[in-house]
Amino acid sequence: MNDMHQDDPEGGTESRPPVVAELSQLMVHLLKGVLYRQDDERLWASLLSLQARVREQAAVLLLDLVLDEAERYAFFKSQPEPEDVDATPRPPRLIARRPLSYPVSLMLALLRKRLAEADAGGGDTRLVLSREEIAELMRVFLPDGTNEARLVDQVDSTITKVVELGYLRKLKPVAGAAQQAPRYEVRRILKAFVDAQWLADFDARLEGYRTALSGADRDKEAGR
Repeated sequence: MNDMHQDDPEGGTESRPPVVAELSQLMVHLLKGVLYRQDDERLWASLLSLQARVREQAAVLLLDLVLDEAERYAFFKSQPEPEDVDATPRPPRLIARRPLSYPVSLMLALLRKRLAEADAGGGDTRLVLSREEIAELMRVFLPDGTNEARLVDQVDSTITKVVELGYLRKLKPVAGAAQQAPRYEVRRILKAFVDAQWLADFDARLEGYRTALSGADRDKEAGR
């Protein structure tokens, strides 16, 4: 019987295990987070060839596959909630929504705007910023009188959170460079999180962030 399976001209038994293994690896990776082509060319190639099966498996979990071949990333997102209020209740979300603090939301908005400006200017598709450059973006939106030490602490903690969320990637120091300031690549998946319509309302949103941050600062000074 084993010999018959091995000699099967259709390759039924011999061909299935590698495909199942690749599909399992893809599902596990995407359930954990974003797949970037630059991080794993082999797994990216598997996704392109197996994307129909990945979508089928994801649908069972009430997830959609977002695949952007131009920007070279892929991830799962929860399917929209049904509009019919009388529909059968959905099970808990596999991918939970995470509320963002005002500093994190502000930094994402500013990074998205810088990414749009870089794209409009052409040239390198990668946007790399130093910690000082990111701090400078944030500085004008923080309350007047914020001292430098406090600014650095807030920027560092916010950068750490944005890195954890996957929208920034800390780069390794350049070999031989002494005391090089931290540098970060803005991940292009940020474009999927902050869409064109959101960006069109950018100025109004930033004014809201400025007001919220100023109010939070006054509350701290008042000891509330």
